[in-house]
Amino acid sequence: MAERANARQGSEYASLEDRMGQLKSASKAVDRKQRAVKIANKLARAYPDAVCALSHEDPFQLLVATILSAQCTDERVNMVTPELFRTYPDAEKLARSSQSDLEQIIKSTGFFRAKARSLKGMATKLVEEFGAVLPRTVEELTTLPGVGRKTANVLLGTAFGIATGVVVDTHVKRIAHLLGLTNHTDPEKVERDLMELLPKKEWVNFSHRLIHHGRRVCIARRPRCPECPLLSLCPRVGLPPLAKM
Repeated sequence: MAERANARQGSEYASLEDRMGQLKSASKAVDRKQRAVKIANKLARAYPDAVCALSHEDPFQLLVATILSAQCTDERVNMVTPELFRTYPDAEKLARSSQSDLEQIIKSTGFFRAKARSLKGMATKLVEEFGAVLPRTVEELTTLPGVGRKTANVLLGTAFGIATGVVVDTHVKRIAHLLGLTNHTDPEKVERDLMELLPKKEWVNFSHRLIHHGRRVCIARRPRCPECPLLSLCPRVGLPPLAKM
């Protein structure tokens, strides 16, 4: 009898410990969500006019520029696209382009052979299967050559104001980790974490603003933490303690 009573007490104690652990975990999740919203609000005040840095005049140009931006700076892409858009202003003309001519124009963006194939393939499929009209769902967009979830999110959010996810580039991934908003390094997992923490209305602008923040203040090799508007909310995960001021 005593053994059964002790076992029952032990089981109840373990269940209580599990419950306490669940409550602590839930409390941390709530705290993280509240902090994420505060971060989004501070970013909105700091960068109210932040927009996509890729120069474009229409959704098709944005899609082309975003494909070119893989493993390349936006500044370099913006140097290349004026000639590209003059030569191939729409999907029909890009679909009829020659691989070698495309490569010559976009060579400085890196991985130019693969990018040229993606651009020509994207334009060809867009013309043949979508009547040269850009689809407005992630599922349809990602059937186009060279278009992954990140590119689809950029296009839908920036060109059409459709919040389908959070764009996770190198800046967003790095700073989300520093802010303690994710423990992951895989972009899709980081995106899922941010989508759970942020209101849907913040998904598009949050990325634009965090990218601007990463270029101006939270610079990878030399973060300017003392002047950061997010410092009071930032645990600075992975960074050494700040020197006393």
